This record gives sequence, structure tokens and C-alpha cells, in this order.
Amino acid sequence: MKRISILGATGSIGRQTLDIVRQHPDKFKVAALVGQKNVAALAAAALEFQPDFVAIADGNAYPELKAALRGMQVEIAAGEGAAVEAARYDADICMAAIVGIAGLPSTLAAIEQGKTVALANKEALVCAGPLMINAAKKSGAKILPVDSEHNAIFQVLEQDNQKQVQKIILTASGGPFRNWPQEKIQTATRAAALDHPNWSMGEKITIDSATMMNKGLEFIEAHYLFDMPPDQIEILVHPQSIIHSMVAYQDGSILAQLGPPDMRVPIGYCLGYPRRLALNTASLDFTAIKNLSFEPPDDLRFPALGLARSALAAGQIMPTALNAANEVAVAAFLADKISFGRITEIIDGAMQRIENAPQNTIQELLAADLAARQIAEGLI
Repeated sequence: MKRISILGATGSIGRQTLDIVRQHPDKFKVAALVGQKNVAALAAAALEFQPDFVAIADGNAYPELKAALRGMQVEIAAGEGAAVEAARYDADICMAAIVGIAGLPSTLAAIEQGKTVALANKEALVCAGPLMINAAKKSGAKILPVDSEHNAIFQVLEQDNQKQVQKIILTASGGPFRNWPQEKIQTATRAAALDHPNWSMGEKITIDSATMMNKGLEFIEAHYLFDMPPDQIEILVHPQSIIHSMVAYQDGSILAQLGPPDMRVPIGYCLGYPRRLALNTASLDFTAIKNLSFEPPDDLRFPALGLARSALAAGQIMPTALNAANEVAVAAFLADKISFGRITEIIDGAMQRIENAPQNTIQELLAADLAARQIAEGLI
């Protein structure tokens, strides 16, 4: 029986994680749940799974959560430090699924505790890759990637033969605007950007898929996760989202992980690792797959990819600035404050205006994040 803490329990990844726990009540016990502000969803999950600890990040929601869980034997917390407290709670696995830089302190806390961390928060690793990797080496923590692409690579990467890897290939669906002309993309509506052709995800990651910033962040994440030089990481558009990523070896072999576009597959792999869980997911019907097609990404129509490459090349605080400006710009777009095309313009402007400098501590990182946000908000 593995004890699991779920940070971001009311989001898309959190709900799908709970679905897998629901399928395997003999294998998993929910130890802690953390939500942002959705009290009803968090309370419903707590009542169903009976964790020992429940926390809500929005401190103002504490009275409502306490009332909803009245009579239940559970420790309740609220506020900014609640997620960190949950990350340190007694558990074997910590599902790190809080979106954005907000998830970094709790994710880092779980790593410092030496836990197995199922990492669904790519932004944390983008901003704090060296800090997180060094902390894991020091504590003995395992970082298991939940992103479907990195999970696919993890499944087919021969750890003992990593020097024989020629390159890793991150596949991308291309998002909803893969075939749109550049001028039409610039004025895309909120509804169009949220209409992903293959995946069902939260709003922020869906917009990132539409700009292809999601793939840019994954490019940086892959560099840190697999200690792979940037010139050995390739991005390839694969509209069918059947091959989730590949690893090419120097002998000409290419190993790929295939599966349905269902996030429960990589989540389940992380929860069951090193064994595989039986899951109620659809199986691929190869007779129904008409073709598997591939094409290079178009950096002109999707400039976010070039911005991500530039951020990784510049290093220091620049990946943090990239992520911070992106979070601000995406939130502004979702609030109908800016057009779709301005998302990458604002990110580019923030990266040009911020002064690059080392970030060796989480305090320096958070200061860089704040500075980039202020610049991006000024550009809006």
C-alpha cells in the first residue's frame, strides 16, 4: 500500500490521479490533498478518500472548508505554506500538480524530503532545474515525469546506455492552430485556443499548447530531466498524438512509446513504478489508425519555440523570466485583456528587458520571477 499526497487535487491531473486511486483501492492510500480555491471539489475528494491532511491554498476559504469537513477526523490547513506542509506529510509518493511557479516551493520541499515525486509541474523544473536536480541527488529523491512526452522518454530511455543516445525526440500535436495561417493565429479567440484537437487539459496548459510554448517548456524540462544537451533534443509535430516521444540511438534504432491520448497512462506509470498498473483506459486499435504523420514545427508561426531555445541558451534567470512572462500573458489572454498574438510579444519583450543574472537560491529565483512578472504586466 503506497501513501500518496496530491498537490493540485482539484485540477485536471489531480482528478485523474484520484481516478486511478479509485481503480486500485488495495494499492494506494491518499495521505494528503491540496487544492487552490475550489472548496466543493476538494471537500468531495476528502470525503471520498478520507486523507489525513487536507489543505487549501486560499486562506480565505478555510472556514468554508472546515465547515464542509465537520465531523471528519482530518487535519485541515490553509494559506501559502499549506502546500509545503502537505508535501512534507508522511507519504511515499507526492503528485506535484500545482500549475505554474506557485508549485515550486511544495515540489522542492517534497524532493528535499527524499520522496518519490511524480512531476506534473513542468514550470518548476524549467525555472529551478539545477536546484531541483541537485536537491534530488542530495536527498535520494526520485523524480518521475508525468508529462506524456517525458514519461514516454523515461519509459524507453536505456539508463545504462545514455551515452549511446543520439537524440531524444519530443512529439507535439501542433495544437488547434497547426494549419492556421499566421495572420489568423494572431487574432484567434479564447474559445478557439481552448479547443484542443486531442487532449483534455486545464486552461493554462491548453493555451500553452496553442502557442506551442508548452513544447518550448518541455524542451527545457527535457534538458534538465535527462541531462541532455539542447542540440540532442528535437521537436517533431505529430498530429495524431499516438507516439508520445522517441529516443534515437547511435546504432540507428529508434524506440518509441505509443498509447492513447489519455493522461491517466503516464500518471499510472508513475504511481505504479517500477511496475505497471491495470487501467481502465482505451487500447490502441492499429487497424483504425489510418496514418502516423510527422512534420517539423514552424518557428515563424509559433515563435514561442525560439524563445524557449533562447532562454535555455542564455541560462541563469532567463528560463524563469520566460515562464513568468508566459504565465502573466496567458492569464491576460484568458481574461480577454490581450489578443492571442500578443502572448509571445509580451514574453519576448520581458526577456529583452530583464537583466540576466545567476540564481543560485530559491530566493533569487523568486525575485527573478517577480521582476519578470512586473515587466510583463507593464507591457500589457
